[in-house]
Amino acid sequence: MLDLLKSLLFGIVEGITEWLPVSSTGHMILLDEFVKMNVSADFWNLFLVVIQLGAILAVVVLYWSKIFPFDFSAKARRHHRVNRKDIWLLWGKILVACIPAIVVGLPLDDWIDEHLYNGYVVAAMLIIFGILFIIVENRNKNKISKINSLDDITVKTALIIGLWQVIAALLPGTSRSGATIIGALLIGVSRKVAAEFTFFLAIPVMFGASLLKIVKFGLGFTSFELLILAVGMISAFVVSVVVIKFLMSYIRKHDFKAFGWYRIILGIIVLAYFALR
Repeated sequence: MLDLLKSLLFGIVEGITEWLPVSSTGHMILLDEFVKMNVSADFWNLFLVVIQLGAILAVVVLYWSKIFPFDFSAKARRHHRVNRKDIWLLWGKILVACIPAIVVGLPLDDWIDEHLYNGYVVAAMLIIFGILFIIVENRNKNKISKINSLDDITVKTALIIGLWQVIAALLPGTSRSGATIIGALLIGVSRKVAAEFTFFLAIPVMFGASLLKIVKFGLGFTSFELLILAVGMISAFVVSVVVIKFLMSYIRKHDFKAFGWYRIILGIIVLAYFALR
């Protein structure tokens, strides 16, 4: 029962930190220092990745009309327009953006887990990218965004954003959403479009990462392990729905600097904790 409550807590933290550019990895590492689950190391590594599927499902549900490439309405069938070409083009750009992380990050997955998945690297990346958020937002102050809709994103733009995602794949604590949003802001993408493209980019990335972990772990789950995963995923889904709505409302009137300052403060706390323990 205690482990189920811990799974619930981890799911809540995942749902909050996956979409805000504050590094879910950093929060998970810190939380794990104080809330230990009574599971094997292999299952724990699997759990951290697979509960992200709950967070991803929130994006799918909230943005279904923007990402589902078919229109089965009577009007669409009558005019032979079941295929939504604009959505297919969007998915093409999303896949292009995923290529750098697949090519670079996938072969190094085990090495990164072994050598870079630690408090010091996470703390450094929290602080560095926190500073970057503040610098980029100050640089963009009073500037008019060049890309204000998903349709305006070109293949080149998608690839550049994808290259920023590589940094997140290689360096835990960077924050996948944080890296891609910074990359998008630097090339003139509006905050709203940067956030939405980051949400959609997470779908194939996280599904792929979860599938990879499941294949490595195997399908020999106990019923209790499945229950732990279910609790974590469901809580991550529910919280993600709320957080995504909050973020999109927040950035209509505010920039990302508050998240930059939060990252810096958290990074200092994480660094101090691991240095002094």
